[in-house]
Amino acid sequence: MNWVTLHALSLRRLLLLSLLPAMLLVGAAEVWQTWRTAVDAANAAYDRSLLGAIKSMDANISTASGGLGVELPYRMLEFFELTANGHVYYRVAMENGLVEVGNANLPLPPGKLVTGEPQFTDTIYFDEPVRVGTYVRVLDKPLAGQPPGQRLVIQVAETLQSRQDFTRALVWNSVARDILLLGAATALMVVAVGWALRPLRRLRNDVQARAAQDLTPISSQGIPADVKPLVDAINFHIDRSRQHAEARQRFVDDASHQLRTPLATLTTQVNFALREANPANQREAMLAIKAQLEETVRQTNQMLALARVDSAEVVMEAVDVRALAEQVTRQWWSDARTLGIDLGLDAPAQPMLCAAQPALVKEALSNLLHNAIRYSPRGAQVTVQLRQALNEVAITVQDTGPGMPAPERARAGERFFRGAGVSQPGSGLGLAIVRSVAERHGGAMRVAEGPDGQGLAVSMLLPRAVANE
Repeated sequence: MNWVTLHALSLRRLLLLSLLPAMLLVGAAEVWQTWRTAVDAANAAYDRSLLGAIKSMDANISTASGGLGVELPYRMLEFFELTANGHVYYRVAMENGLVEVGNANLPLPPGKLVTGEPQFTDTIYFDEPVRVGTYVRVLDKPLAGQPPGQRLVIQVAETLQSRQDFTRALVWNSVARDILLLGAATALMVVAVGWALRPLRRLRNDVQARAAQDLTPISSQGIPADVKPLVDAINFHIDRSRQHAEARQRFVDDASHQLRTPLATLTTQVNFALREANPANQREAMLAIKAQLEETVRQTNQMLALARVDSAEVVMEAVDVRALAEQVTRQWWSDARTLGIDLGLDAPAQPMLCAAQPALVKEALSNLLHNAIRYSPRGAQVTVQLRQALNEVAITVQDTGPGMPAPERARAGERFFRGAGVSQPGSGLGLAIVRSVAERHGGAMRVAEGPDGQGLAVSMLLPRAVANE
């Protein structure tokens, strides 16, 4: 089972599959540590008994007669053999092996024998594992004919049955305790995991119980901190879906409201043209129908453009505003010349970068130029002006037309709002598209008086981008 398959499991199973092996490994390590502790404890206890037997034998060794005399403590050895639950061996000998009492050839510990320091080793004696305690001391009185400083070796050995029984019992008791603790820990872990996942189950139930049209944010109250980023991401997605749904609903409402009157007018004009027998009057009616159709098409296109701006996902990129403004301005030169409008571009020579989506900025600038050219009288001037500040780029279209009163400028950008003094037909969506584009880019739209207090100046402020080094 790979990691992808594991992460596809439920959180409960994933946590249990992750934690249970770890707990089993910890339990195995605990058993091993218990066994080592039990062996050390048994050796410490039984080695003290061996050392006591050695000290008891040492107290009964004498060299007063010139030879080595050992008075064995038989009762102590019998008791020691009984407690050892096996055989007990002893050996008293000179270090050079000239005098030896007891069990011959009892193995000495490896390495150097240290005077006055007991040593305990595990070895094999007569094909039987034994524990040997060895103690070395200097004889107070050397044997006859021997130089001073002779060392005496005292050894007592016992079989390991009693130690092993003690160790086994201690280990099994510890294992039984660890198994109980592991079982209790597992049960508590299962309960804790289930309790910790309750907020997720509640979250799932809340989401499943929602109506299809419910796009309100999900409450993050009582949600674990680790899951809160997921809830925030879901709420962000819900908010985008709500905005798209609202944009679609606005488009439907706007279309039903704004297209009803033009279509009714077209129906009336068509009926009039069909009833009219005079070719001249019929032609006049057809021209009126054509003009109405063109305005209806433009109004529909603007509503579609506004719906796209409201619902489209804005993908930012570094855009050369100077090149973009020059391109759009060139596209409107023909219309401006036809209407007798002086259209120009006032921009720095160097590129100006802003963070934007080019298609949306072109749509907004085209609407600004369309409004300025359409509502300005013959002989007026329309200028596309580019300026940049520390953090923003300003695209301004200013004209010397009739302008807009201050109260109406405050409402500029509202959907379907048109000034009281406007004589040309229109939808009132041009500035709404500009404001929506600016706001979708994190900027704003500003409406002010034109140059020298004449006409109108509409600015679209966009965030500035830094050129790559």
